[in-house]
Amino acid sequence: MKGTFPVNKFRELQTPFYYYDTKVLRDTLACVNRESAKYANYSVHYAMKANANPKVLSIIRESGLGADCVSGGEVRAAIKAGFPASKVVFAGVGKSDWEINLGLDYDIFCFNVESIPELEVINELAAAKGKVANVAFRINPNVGAHTHANITTGLAENKFGISMQDMDRVIDVALEMKNVKFIGLHFHIGSQILDMTDFVALCNRVNELQDKLEARRIQIEHINVGGGLGIDYDHPNRQSVPDFQKYFHVYATHLKLRSYQTLHFELGRAIVGQCGSLISKVLYVKQGANKQFAILDAGMTDLIRPALYQAYHKIENITSEEPVQAYDVVGPICESSDVFGKAIDLNKVRRGDLIALRSAGAYGEIMASGYNCRELPKGYTSDELI
Repeated sequence: MKGTFPVNKFRELQTPFYYYDTKVLRDTLACVNRESAKYANYSVHYAMKANANPKVLSIIRESGLGADCVSGGEVRAAIKAGFPASKVVFAGVGKSDWEINLGLDYDIFCFNVESIPELEVINELAAAKGKVANVAFRINPNVGAHTHANITTGLAENKFGISMQDMDRVIDVALEMKNVKFIGLHFHIGSQILDMTDFVALCNRVNELQDKLEARRIQIEHINVGGGLGIDYDHPNRQSVPDFQKYFHVYATHLKLRSYQTLHFELGRAIVGQCGSLISKVLYVKQGANKQFAILDAGMTDLIRPALYQAYHKIENITSEEPVQAYDVVGPICESSDVFGKAIDLNKVRRGDLIALRSAGAYGEIMASGYNCRELPKGYTSDELI
């Protein structure tokens, strides 16, 4: 079944563009809030790296979520969108001095720290401002995830986090510093995870580390388990809202959270992935030696995931009801990897047809580039096109 799109409105717009269905987004946010509210000490932050479109951010901020940022630019965007600084966390393996100073100036809730050198810089910069910075340590739990190799983050070989064997030493260093306050542990094992046993494994590892720290009489106020929950790219209509009930229940069942602790989540793709589509126009239908090509005006500059991760996005011809034929759906970029899909069954394609690349709300617009001197596409919400 095809998605429902305001095709007549689309014909008035310059393609390619990103389209965000605000009903899907609001339904998703309502589900997140409903399911997380079942547990009194759960706090959800939106991972802004998934999509920082200002109109999308405004809707997410209105829902009451916090913001998870991985750059100074994202911190600025979060504050500009109205997220309270008290709900902003700043992660990232390489924070520059100006980015740390920005977080300090805004008095954000917490820095998720990934090394002793970073901790030392935060302490030094906070001291210069006469402030004390809240810090949580991102621990690399050496937990694998059933996902693409390029988006795993919790293995010992990954660049992210502090190794488990260094955890005690880093905490000891922090406790001796005057301008940082150690408040928690942070974890994140990867993205687009659909196998709940991966999150169970993370819970088990967090339990082990907590027991180890409590043996030293160290109590932690905040546990941050990151995000990682995936979406159904194959069936965006059938499952437009991920199974947050199961996701939060995994942590409620397997993580031994103490009564005084707050459990933080940093969900990105799961919140915005299904609300977005990349809308493109067919430039040409080209007959090759043994296949047909549908050549679009959108390319890997506008949705890089298929080229970067060999990722699948459901593709629909939203202006044709003719019988189905098979096409390689490609873009105009001078790169052989500029391919959205091969041997894709589409209703017969003609020049000028509109093509929707579904589930593009996450890592679509935010990763767009100007390669080949192409203009960045605009983003529209369904609220604007009513």
